[in-house]
Amino acid sequence: MPYDETNQLKPIKWYKDLATKNGRLAAKAFLVEGTRAITQIISSSPNELLEIVSIKQLPSFYGKYAQRLVTESQLHSICSTKTPQETVAVVRLPMDSYSDHLPDKIGNKILLLEDIQDPGNVGTLIRSAVAFGFSGVILTEKCADHLSPKCVQSTAGTVLSLWIRRTSRYLELIEALKLSGYVFVAADIDGIEDTSVLQHKDKLLLALGNEASGLSRTLLTASDHILRIPIIQGKAESLNVGACGAICMYLSNL
Repeated sequence: MPYDETNQLKPIKWYKDLATKNGRLAAKAFLVEGTRAITQIISSSPNELLEIVSIKQLPSFYGKYAQRLVTESQLHSICSTKTPQETVAVVRLPMDSYSDHLPDKIGNKILLLEDIQDPGNVGTLIRSAVAFGFSGVILTEKCADHLSPKCVQSTAGTVLSLWIRRTSRYLELIEALKLSGYVFVAADIDGIEDTSVLQHKDKLLLALGNEASGLSRTLLTASDHILRIPIIQGKAESLNVGACGAICMYLSNL
């Protein structure tokens, strides 16, 4: 059932169903937990916030939004975290994030995530992409859903601060970006330790792969450069994909 903006009272189960992809698609909404993340959503996309659910009366800062008071046990049943904060927000689902087409305004730096399955990693990488000035993120369908509760929590409210496309047709988007002049850099453990390939690029597409298997041979073959982040050999075999992505995105700004 889609979100009813007439402020009609909804059953608690309606909110609980937003923890599932089918529930989010049916409601055309998702949840954001915690006041800091909610404040970030208001800052980036104020018109997308539909309702605030809390166990206490909220300050006037939130006055323009519909509010619902619930009991502590009701809030616990809605939230996905073991120790939920006192407030959650219902936010309009960005339906274009499931589109197979790039936006009209693409931007200069794009992050591509191939089959990254941990929602915490996906959320952290989205947050880092926002922090380092990336305009958009392309996710394969085998990636964790970027609007799942754990992923949204890991983005710290930045999930609407850039465009996102989660699609099975990501290879077509890569080809379109390359034809538009984007330099395609793939991060891989068997790459070359030359971080200069990330720098001074007007148009950059940076790809990161699955936590266990890395990037597919298809993407490695399609890339213009394969980069390995220099680390102290013998101390650690590799970096976590979240750490690798943050370093690469930082280096792209130098």
